[in-house]
Amino acid sequence: MTDPLVPPEETPPAEGCIAEAHEERPDGGMWEHPYLWLWLIIIGSAIVAAYFVARAIAW
Repeated sequence: MTDPLVPPEETPPAEGCIAEAHEERPDGGMWEHPYLWLWLIIIGSAIVAAYFVARAIAW
């Protein structure tokens, strides 16, 4: 006998398990786009570095 198909967002039931299947958390959230945060850090670092370079040249 084949096992019944379980939707991809749920965990399949196990024999002897009394817990219910849990739903996975939805996609999204601020930490799911690491390249955005990486670019913000790089741009911020470049702005701070440009400030010190401009001060060194103007002195």
